[in-house]
Amino acid sequence: MARSVPHILLRSFLMLAATALMVAFYAWLYISVLGLDLPKAAMLKKRNAEWQSRSELLSRQLDAYENTLVGIEDRDNGVYRSIYGMSSIPSELKTATIDAELYDSLASQGATPQFLSMLARVSDITRRTYVQSKSLDQINLVAKRAGDLVSCVPAVPPILPRPGNYHISSRFGYRVDPVRGGGEFHQGIDFAMQRGSPVYAVGDGVVEKAEIKFSGYGNEIIIDHGFGYKTRYAHLNTIEIAPGMKVSRGEKIGTVGNSGKSTGSHLHYEVLYRDGRVNPMNYMDLTIPEEEYRSMIDKRSEESVRGKKLSTSELLKKRNANETTGH
Repeated sequence: MARSVPHILLRSFLMLAATALMVAFYAWLYISVLGLDLPKAAMLKKRNAEWQSRSELLSRQLDAYENTLVGIEDRDNGVYRSIYGMSSIPSELKTATIDAELYDSLASQGATPQFLSMLARVSDITRRTYVQSKSLDQINLVAKRAGDLVSCVPAVPPILPRPGNYHISSRFGYRVDPVRGGGEFHQGIDFAMQRGSPVYAVGDGVVEKAEIKFSGYGNEIIIDHGFGYKTRYAHLNTIEIAPGMKVSRGEKIGTVGNSGKSTGSHLHYEVLYRDGRVNPMNYMDLTIPEEEYRSMIDKRSEESVRGKKLSTSELLKKRNANETTGH
């Protein structure tokens, strides 16, 4: 007897329903009872575990790179740049600029906070590494002329250190102001000497300032020695150099005077390192033999006489002569 169409459809529906129930039952049994994952879920979990492992490995590598970079930065600022008188690298140069649009776009696409944080670290390390490479390039250039450092550091007294030729009337540090009274910090050393006594450059450099004044430091000279060093010679009687001139250690640059805020004939001498005053006594030896000091002066004079290098006083005379004649 032939079966009717409704009967066939009903039977098919019941078979499908039974199949669905069996599938649901086995899924429940697989997941809830046996504690296993479905094949697709297991595959996704496996991939996620792999990515998590890679992220952790990358994070540890970034930690190692950053620790190494911090060590290089510390040595660069605390040792290399300090040795050559170079200023520390400004922190703002090391700060990476974050592309806000990129981060927002990645976040909207489902990027995890861990991934975004790691991306920010990569950007930061990349920027700092670039800045550090440029810094090391600068140090390399300075190091190539490191021999000049020896002749540029203010390593000798600015006056002839002959016993009885001078006495130190005021040292570096706090003292009573000789004019106004009251306490003040004296930023240099005062050599009380006879007016007209010669003053010498303490290291090779370029004259930054040579100015005649009636107040403050009075007639003063500032020499830029490079490598972060400058020296000031104040209360002078005469100035024998001009701004822009190159001077050498042991070259006469002026004479002791009593100009500006002064109570007697003396030389006020300062050493500046990175624009901060430091104790000049840390850079010179007043016990240097007079013969050795005179030998340095004589050598400088001989070089000028032989024409190897015109003295700055001669250059100044030539410049004044040219200005007078209109050349």
